[in-house]
Amino acid sequence: MMKMLFVIFFFIPLCFLEDMIILISSIFLFFFIFMNIMNFLSFFSSCSYFFMVDLLSFTLILLTLWIIVLMYISSYNMVLNKLFFTFVILILLIFLVLSFSVGNLFLFYIFFESSLIPTLLLIFGWGYQPERLSSGFYLLFYTLFGSFPLLLSIFYIYNVNGSLFFNLISINYNLYIYLGLIFAFLIKMPMIFFHYWLPSAHVEAPISGSMILAGVLLKLGGYGLMRVFNFLNGNYIMNNMFFICLSLFGMFSVGLICMFQVDMKSMIAYSSVGHMSLVICGIFSLNYFGMLGSLILMVGHGLCSSGLFCLANIIYERSNSRSFYFNKGLISLMPSLSLFWFLLCSNNMASPPSLNLLGEILIINSIMSWSAYSFIFLFFGSFFSCCYSIYLYSSTQHGTLYSGMKSFFSVNVREFMLLILHLFPLNFLILKIDIFLVWL
Repeated sequence: MMKMLFVIFFFIPLCFLEDMIILISSIFLFFFIFMNIMNFLSFFSSCSYFFMVDLLSFTLILLTLWIIVLMYISSYNMVLNKLFFTFVILILLIFLVLSFSVGNLFLFYIFFESSLIPTLLLIFGWGYQPERLSSGFYLLFYTLFGSFPLLLSIFYIYNVNGSLFFNLISINYNLYIYLGLIFAFLIKMPMIFFHYWLPSAHVEAPISGSMILAGVLLKLGGYGLMRVFNFLNGNYIMNNMFFICLSLFGMFSVGLICMFQVDMKSMIAYSSVGHMSLVICGIFSLNYFGMLGSLILMVGHGLCSSGLFCLANIIYERSNSRSFYFNKGLISLMPSLSLFWFLLCSNNMASPPSLNLLGEILIINSIMSWSAYSFIFLFFGSFFSCCYSIYLYSSTQHGTLYSGMKSFFSVNVREFMLLILHLFPLNFLILKIDIFLVWL
């Protein structure tokens, strides 16, 4: 792990070259080298004193590296302070890799919170509207509101247990410790009723900010919950029932909210809340199918949602609008892009052969084994997911073309490559899904 961190620090001087092609190629090469030298193991490996990697960490580190590369490709035409932009993204990459690879609960908390700073800089520095300040403050204060109880719980665990390593924690906890340990991660995912910061941040963030938010930062919450539930045991686990019911209701209600949206980025952001509600259900069910399905769905959602934001940004760069009322009939203007709209909207509704489908099947099995009555919310949640995905595709591709949009220029090779690099792992990883089965 220390070798990996030194390699990432080596990338920072490359940003002074102001040539993104060299940096993109270097991170791509590092991704494939890292994937080949590490093993997909169910136990912790490559240990130094604080750093350790198992399959869960390894998968999310690979996802982080992949999304970071795609962020650079999507922001290739960034003209406003390109050097500082590159530096911020590399610092964010370091914090995320450290978050997923530390084996100490307090260090995880430090890097978990540190990733908030580069994200705020992305929103404040390269956001689209003046409202980006208020959306950044929403992100900051929602996260800090949940993080303070987590910090107090960590101090309590160290005082009682004497160690903060994930594998060495064993405590008798009460309801307050249980809520303190999980609340920050539920806000980060986000859970329904604590989700308002996410659509606000997505709408105001630049394309790179939206991609890293949807692709990786939401997964920090799921990763934290999986780690915490490794040592949480006792009677208070029965309280998981409340959060599963709340998330099932959230998946149902957010599906309805999505069909009333008139902004493309806002709809994709709300669909992320619905998918993360399903992930919360899978994790809180605490069985094999639930945990495995949540990991697969997190990877699938990270790629699919990031790709949809890229599509929305490609349209926004040409029309300067994200409104459904303005962007209609695009199939006659950019027919080649319509295929990618169809594929990513299909994957968003969990069609085969995407990772989303396998993840949702496993989670639905998990929730149905928990309670057969949950099929009502699962049915409507999946149905509404299909409805708003079709609405997103049909609203943008069909209809009467606005007369002022005849001066569009076509999609370039860089944007096609960006979309293909989202779709390829999303639809072909399912052929090698046995690598996830060794976990747990």
